[in-house]
Amino acid sequence: MSLTQDERHPFLDDLTADAELVSSVLRSPVIGRDDIRLAVDAVGTFYVSQTPTFLHTVGSRLFLEYEAVLTSGEKLSAAVVVDRNSDGSVPRVSVRMSPLGAVLTLATHLREALSKQLPENIFL
Repeated sequence: MSLTQDERHPFLDDLTADAELVSSVLRSPVIGRDDIRLAVDAVGTFYVSQTPTFLHTVGSRLFLEYEAVLTSGEKLSAAVVVDRNSDGSVPRVSVRMSPLGAVLTLATHLREALSKQLPENIFL
């Protein structure tokens, strides 16, 4: 999501040190605040546009949906579930994306961009 300098990200600013990110574009979770930020920032570089379509909090969970267009021209839909602790910190983020073709394109770009910085076993 593109934010102005004074806006907080819906979850990146509140990740716990040992937070977990699971996603359709990953084979296994990314663990840790810094690695999650690295992965999320990398994914953003493959978007030409990103349009939030839904944002709502229910109890300790934030639900965010968005539509994106990849640099390849493919359209992508995503649903993000952010779990929050009672202190507002975020221990877990789940990102589900579709359709499969766009997911595979994004997964390939992510592998190419981060395979030297994150463990090889997390990539599709």
